[in-house]
Amino acid sequence: MSSAAPHVTGQDHFGPDHLWSVDEHLEDILATVRPLEPIELHLLDAQGCVLVEDITVPVSLPPFDNSSMDGYAVRVADVAGASEEFPAALEVVGDVAAGQAELLHVGPGQAARIMTGAPLPPGAETVVPVEWTDGGLGEGPVRGMPARSLGPEGATGHVQVYRPAEARAHVRAKGSDVRAGDRALEAGTVLGPPQIALLAAIGRGTVRVRPRPRVVVVSTGSELVQPDTELATGQIYDSNSFALTAAARDAGAIAYRVGAVADDAETLRSTIEDQLVRADLMVTTGGVSVGAYDVVKEALSHVGDEDEPGSGIDFRKLAMQPGKPQGFGSIGPDHTPLLALPGNPVSSYVSFELFVRPAIRTLMGLRDVHRPTIRATLTADKALTSPKGRRQFLRGTYADGKVTPVGGAGSHLVAALAHADALIAVPEDTVSVEPGTEVEVVLLGR
Repeated sequence: MSSAAPHVTGQDHFGPDHLWSVDEHLEDILATVRPLEPIELHLLDAQGCVLVEDITVPVSLPPFDNSSMDGYAVRVADVAGASEEFPAALEVVGDVAAGQAELLHVGPGQAARIMTGAPLPPGAETVVPVEWTDGGLGEGPVRGMPARSLGPEGATGHVQVYRPAEARAHVRAKGSDVRAGDRALEAGTVLGPPQIALLAAIGRGTVRVRPRPRVVVVSTGSELVQPDTELATGQIYDSNSFALTAAARDAGAIAYRVGAVADDAETLRSTIEDQLVRADLMVTTGGVSVGAYDVVKEALSHVGDEDEPGSGIDFRKLAMQPGKPQGFGSIGPDHTPLLALPGNPVSSYVSFELFVRPAIRTLMGLRDVHRPTIRATLTADKALTSPKGRRQFLRGTYADGKVTPVGGAGSHLVAALAHADALIAVPEDTVSVEPGTEVEVVLLGR
């Protein structure tokens, strides 16, 4: 659960008819949502989470000098001047395998057959790759060592070395990766596979992190049906809940999809209350406009007045297109943040990118919660138009410093959204953008 009860600051500053800007709405959300409390997790459970403490290396990597090749551990003087015409003949005193506890001692005129990763035995100064030797077979250079089970005699006898080796050749020095006392990872690091590998390599089985937030996505609308079922007259498939659940997972959350809820306020309220037990953040889609069947607004407008002081949902109009109607606040005894998004597919997805994704990343404790934003040159067949007083977000494709619109401005055009990898942001005071103009672009999927 979030560490502090959300407080809907906007309700204190603006009246019900206030037209919120995109920045005001986002600022209110980010001022309310707090990072989740840290917990101790096992390494694989911590994947995708953010470290809350610096990690110090307790033991050097590698923890001992070891061989980087399969070959022979020898003294430098014993192979000096070795060649194919005049090979150095050395007595093989045994094998040194990776993980071997008791090590052989390599004296003058001796060699130990050594495997990759095995510790350099006492007395040895360098490693000669097996390809520089006859492998103990007396038949000229070899390509590799036979398996010990197939040729155990290779661990004894003599070996001929055909090339000299410098001191410490093919030896990984103790601490050459990291040294004991070094900082392995710093607080704020997101744990991916390489970071988890490092933690395991230095002996850490658990780490203290902020957990991935649990996000519950609820779509509303009596017209919505599950994919893979037959459509009746007036019905459409529920795409929003799939899109937003996938987007929440892409943002780093553990996301749960709830099937579409019919346009009934009591059913919706009951569904949301049932889902609170597994939610750090609730997201609804649909039912936030001014229609007679906009049940999210009906169900949640008066939540939390007496029973849950400090909670409640504020429904707002934003100066943006698409996505004018929005809702934000908290619900339930733990004051779980809730964002209510519009129901049109494009409006819903754009709203998620602008408002929900930053909220999820804030819950995770990430330093940078926003998608990358760049400037790019608009390429289009004609000028783009935009409503005055609204910040418009158009779908586009970006490449090599240029961005091209995809599809129209309609908030129902989900096919165009599937081909977009960027949002073109047109400012509130701009009503037309000519081709060749530099525009602000939000990069998706990066």
